[in-house]
Amino acid sequence: MAWRLEGAYTENCNCEVVCPCVASGFAAPATYDRCTAVFAYHIESGEVDGTDVSDLNVVLVLDTPRQMLEGNWRLGMFMDDRASEEQAEKLGGIFSGQMGGPLANLVPLISENLGMEVASIEHIDDGLRHRVRVGDAIDVEIEDLVSPLDPDGPLPKLTETRHPANSDMTPARTLSARVQGLGIDFSGEGKSGMSTRFSWAE
Repeated sequence: MAWRLEGAYTENCNCEVVCPCVASGFAAPATYDRCTAVFAYHIESGEVDGTDVSDLNVVLVLDTPRQMLEGNWRLGMFMDDRASEEQAEKLGGIFSGQMGGPLANLVPLISENLGMEVASIEHIDDGLRHRVRVGDAIDVEIEDLVSPLDPDGPLPKLTETRHPANSDMTPARTLSARVQGLGIDFSGEGKSGMSTRFSWAE
């Protein structure tokens, strides 16, 4: 089954800025005993086996051990309530890693599937700021970091991170964060954020 997805990605976790997991290619442990995170994907353009999935959102929430590569992840999914049954099924297959692509590499690390909920999802990109709202469960806003030495220049980047969204990531600080859903409850306010573009195809 052929598919392609392109769009914008926003992340928040409870590590200090910058998340050592991402910055080290997942070799270094997280800041605290558990890493809790939100992975938010806004699909600007996409097609799965002939089905258009453009302008839809998928948000993953996860809870992992400090050393993420040890496995024993708990992971759940929020699906855009604007998706049809067919769109939700196909996007669920991609974002669960069952249809290949970057997220398939995470499947062996997951020990507990927290399920999927359908919810209203809003993904707002406004310059340096990125905000994700998922029903009453999630409200996260991050702001890309800007170097005070060159405030009008290119944003700082982490490259070759091995992150499933994109190997090149823009670090950010989290302005506000509330996550309470699918068995995961945390606040990453003032903690690590990331933004990037993603472009996947199989």
